Amino acid sequence: MAANSDSIDARIPASCPASVSQILYPSWHHDLAGLKPLLTVPGRASVQEPTTGETPLHAAIRACAPANRRRQGALDDADEDEDEDKARENARAVVHELFMSGAIWNDVDDNNETPGCVAARLGLADLYALCVEAGVRAELLFGLLDGYEELESDDDDDDDEEDEEDEKVKEKGEDNVEGEGKGEKDVENTERDGAQEEEEEAEVVVVDSDRAFVPPKGTVGPNVNSADYLRSNLTYSDGKLVDSAQNGVMMAWETSIMRASVDALLPGLPTGKKILNVGFGMGIVDGMFAATRPEKHHVIEAHPSVLKHISSSPDSKFGREWEAGGPSEGAYKVHGGRWQDVVPKLLEQGETYDAIYFDTFGEDYGQLRMFFTEYVPALLEDQGRFGFFNGLGADRKICYDVYAQVVEMHLSDAGMDVEWRELEVDMKDLGKEGEGEWEGVKRRYWTLDKYRLPTCTLLG
Repeated sequence: MAANSDSIDARIPASCPASVSQILYPSWHHDLAGLKPLLTVPGRASVQEPTTGETPLHAAIRACAPANRRRQGALDDADEDEDEDKARENARAVVHELFMSGAIWNDVDDNNETPGCVAARLGLADLYALCVEAGVRAELLFGLLDGYEELESDDDDDDDEEDEEDEKVKEKGEDNVEGEGKGEKDVENTERDGAQEEEEEAEVVVVDSDRAFVPPKGTVGPNVNSADYLRSNLTYSDGKLVDSAQNGVMMAWETSIMRASVDALLPGLPTGKKILNVGFGMGIVDGMFAATRPEKHHVIEAHPSVLKHISSSPDSKFGREWEAGGPSEGAYKVHGGRWQDVVPKLLEQGETYDAIYFDTFGEDYGQLRMFFTEYVPALLEDQGRFGFFNGLGADRKICYDVYAQVVEMHLSDAGMDVEWRELEVDMKDLGKEGEGEWEGVKRRYWTLDKYRLPTCTLLG
């Protein structure tokens, strides 16, 4: 990013519509008194400069950049520290007011930065924390609203037409907030989807010019959903499993994460444990589980191409011979089908497990949450452990931080505790789109140098 691209002239050009600039300028100058009356109209807190994508949140945070403070002469004062503290306090007040007035926490600008991304880049930890808190509030609220809509639909049995309309609305919003791209590795939608719902609402109350900015190409990922994914053709090649649109389903670079996950779920790697893995993919984690010689090893896989690979590929170690080699009939088994259909049957059969791992593709966070809320407590042995590939929002740091808090709260509501272990991710071959590990893959679903590994246990 050019050194002067954070300047007020670059971010709020002369061509900016008056209806937008009248909100951006007081936000930039942290003029809370002048800003508050302008925010009484719904949607005004989320206006966006048509060419730069600058929002009031971006402006209020960007104004704290050292270069901008020097430009204002603020850093030349004798009482520099006191002045800086006051300026940051004013910025926090404006950012807080914007959030309370409906500002969208994850809007992106023309640099593909959310307000939180700007705060992180500039080292503004306090303002970054406000953005994370706002993101958590928004995602929890969306989760509550989704649950409320489901209850309303269930109770309205007498009005078929309204039920059909509710279903259409739910289908339209199915991708929102909860993830996209790499299954639970996929919450790339976390940053675009939460914004999408709020943007759609905002568009009702603001003029088009206030939301006329078009995000740069590449900031919105492919719209992958479970149904399309299960219909697509998959290809195994060069340490990758990709779908027909070249979306990365699973890749060999994840092996170290899988290794750490197995070690966390089976500390000491004891033999004779009962294991369930949801989502076979390339078989990386199942190979590690199998090496512990478990008493029971069940795999759930829905994609026909993966099931064919398991049963007929010469490279497969989990075909009929593996199933027949279990310590008892049915102890080693690949269950073909969606986990939503298979897991209830396992519960009916009284199956329980010492270790459960979840790593699907093309499903949103709502599906992961349903799995650990409705099924894991019944499937897991009292001293058992549950884990999942934590790719929630992994295409940008703030979304990853938001979802760490969201999932922790939802796990607690489900009667589970979670311990996080931070792992280093070697970004040498992961840092550039279309290069290194990403060669031949449509989009990077991972951009972070730290991985938060979750290990979940039943409370009490």
